[in-house]
Amino acid sequence: MPVEQRSSIFTPVLIVGCFIILVSFAVRASFGVFQIPIAEEFGWLRAEFSLAIAIQNLAWGIGQPIFGALAEKIGDRRAIIIGSVVYALGLLLSANSVTPLEHQAYAWLVGFGIAGTGFGVILAVVGRASSDENRSMSLAIATAAGSAGQVFGAPVAEWMLGFMTWQMTFVTFAAVILGMLLTLPMMRAPASATKAELEESLGQILVKAFKDPSYTLIFLGFFSCGYQLAFITAHFPAFVTEMCGPILAGGVLHNIGITTTSALGAVAISLIGLANIAGTLAAGWAGKRYSKKYLLAGIYTGRTIVAALFIMFPITPVTVIVFSVAMGALWLATVPLTSGLVAHIYGLRYMGTLYGIVFFSHQLGSFLGVWLGGRMYDIYGSYTAVWWIGVAVGAIVHLPIKERRLEGLVTA
Repeated sequence: MPVEQRSSIFTPVLIVGCFIILVSFAVRASFGVFQIPIAEEFGWLRAEFSLAIAIQNLAWGIGQPIFGALAEKIGDRRAIIIGSVVYALGLLLSANSVTPLEHQAYAWLVGFGIAGTGFGVILAVVGRASSDENRSMSLAIATAAGSAGQVFGAPVAEWMLGFMTWQMTFVTFAAVILGMLLTLPMMRAPASATKAELEESLGQILVKAFKDPSYTLIFLGFFSCGYQLAFITAHFPAFVTEMCGPILAGGVLHNIGITTTSALGAVAISLIGLANIAGTLAAGWAGKRYSKKYLLAGIYTGRTIVAALFIMFPITPVTVIVFSVAMGALWLATVPLTSGLVAHIYGLRYMGTLYGIVFFSHQLGSFLGVWLGGRMYDIYGSYTAVWWIGVAVGAIVHLPIKERRLEGLVTA
């Protein structure tokens, strides 16, 4: 009897997809580091650049289903090329911007660029290129690559600002975004769908999904995820810089070169990303073995508890590090579970578009979290009030989801 061969999880598509997400997310995760330098150079209120980052997140959400559908129409690689060019153009124009309105306008380009090089397109192509047994873990590995980008993005930006202007940093990032296109020839994904799935139109699958209460619950659940993550990404470096207790000389942090709360703020974003690599891979492993909806409910509950405990105690370098690691373990663990849930219930053919629509809810929450963070800071002089709003929006709406193939869809 022949021995069944197990397919390798590390395909060229997964490797290239991870690299693209890593680069895209490294740049995206660095924007919080520019909050104070840009505001101080132009004498702006905190809300001005915050609104630009908020618009970037909203554009990312709007662009996600668009690029998902575009990839399904003209091909994944062409969609990624378009996204990369738009991303780089937005960064170059932002580097030459001197008014809040300019930054806010070009943030639309940056956001659409992230959409074209981020989760929606990459996870869909990785999902199609993976075998059934490897899909959950492949999605987790690709998601973890975004966390790896977050590990490097903020500290690298902080380091670059030590010897170049923020404008030149933006230009350098634009060149890196375009450079990653050299890896695209390796990205060739098969169309893992049955003939019946291929014949089913996008309109038909959208109607069925929109009528399904489970899809609505997935959509709503991702809103709170976006609010919490985007607020922390955009404002936590400034939050730590201004509210954290001093780093004492002779301590561990001081001895390894982290001597200011500004540096600690950048490192905190990196720690979140580092811890999330492990958390996301664990979510991918668990998603293959346990109910995805129960795992999602547990992650959102954990985030709420961690955020509430952090703000209730004095903010010190130690609590910043503990919070970063704990929140990081729960950070993007929702992504492979949510995308895997969409693929499991609605199939692979239009996964990019369907996940993109769900992700739009995530980015609506992101827009609100980033903008409200800057606005309420200007009103109250601190982030405490908006932090508690983030604690309150923690959602557990996944429990009623019916975790099975939707009736009426073609079967693979």
